[in-house]
Amino acid sequence: MIKPGGTIGILGGGQLGRMMAMAAAQLGYRCIGYAPEGDNVASDVCVDFFTKGWGDKAALAAFASKCDVVTWEFENVPLSTVAAIPENLLCPHPRALETAQDRIKEKRFVEALGGTPAPYAPVDSDRDFASAVERIGAPGILKTAREGYDGKGQWRVASLRETDSVRFPGRPCVYEGMVDFLAEFSVIMVRSHDGEVRFWDSTANVHEGGMLATSTLPAPDVVAEQVGKAHEIARQTAEALGYVGVLTLEFFATANGPVFNEMAPRVHNSGHWTIEGAATSQFENHIRAICGLPLGSTATRFETIELRNIVGLDALTAYEILAEDGEAHLHLYGKKEAREGRKMGHVTRVGPARG
Repeated sequence: MIKPGGTIGILGGGQLGRMMAMAAAQLGYRCIGYAPEGDNVASDVCVDFFTKGWGDKAALAAFASKCDVVTWEFENVPLSTVAAIPENLLCPHPRALETAQDRIKEKRFVEALGGTPAPYAPVDSDRDFASAVERIGAPGILKTAREGYDGKGQWRVASLRETDSVRFPGRPCVYEGMVDFLAEFSVIMVRSHDGEVRFWDSTANVHEGGMLATSTLPAPDVVAEQVGKAHEIARQTAEALGYVGVLTLEFFATANGPVFNEMAPRVHNSGHWTIEGAATSQFENHIRAICGLPLGSTATRFETIELRNIVGLDALTAYEILAEDGEAHLHLYGKKEAREGRKMGHVTRVGPARG
């Protein structure tokens, strides 16, 4: 167990790290961050912050020397960066990053555990792309195998005739057939060092332009019917990875059962509602898990909950939310510039408390 007063290192400087550091402070821990130059909003709530390149081994060694445990707040931290930190400090284990950073490896991993991904094919050339579209069909999406999030690094193919209008970007990709789904949902779980697993309720998620717009509870009946199987896939994934901390898997609810979409080895946007809406938030339980503390209850506290992202210029009028009747909890991330398509904050609206 990391004793109170210990130091947690966070790789990455975004809003997830910011909320993680806030949860850690509540439990008596200090956080220091590490990320390259940028709008590192986590630095506002860390006691120290290393603004250095991912490849700066001397800076990484100095950072690690100050930490009792090191975690990350986004899945695109370079594996070479993680390898520069003593493995005994890292939590979760870096094999989770290695798996999640490659969409093809990720799909094959979950497939081997009995999960069902959307139809897919690796694409390494224009010829591969044409062959994949011909075999899987359209509509579909061409995605870079590595990096890319919130709709970035993705190109939609609406029909076979549109294949020529989408060009292979010259780096490894995966082509995925579109899924005819009834709802989208995420499974967010936490696993402790001794293998205890707890799940939060699964929200119904709506995306706009490839970015999460809303997450709501209660989810439709079709999600409730399929979440058990999705839980089992998530549990097996965590066990196979030897995972400790919060892990997220996204699914499509379809007429034939849950279809795996992608994995995030970290706290997740669709779980921000847990700050007010659950007995223990995803951020606090992640800190508890990596520090060897008992896990907290993941029970939902309200009958209805809606998380809505605040994107771009909407942040400039977000304070108007505070005048609403009812319970609306506003979170702004302190980012310096409101740009189109940039997550600036979120609001969680909750209904009556559960009896």
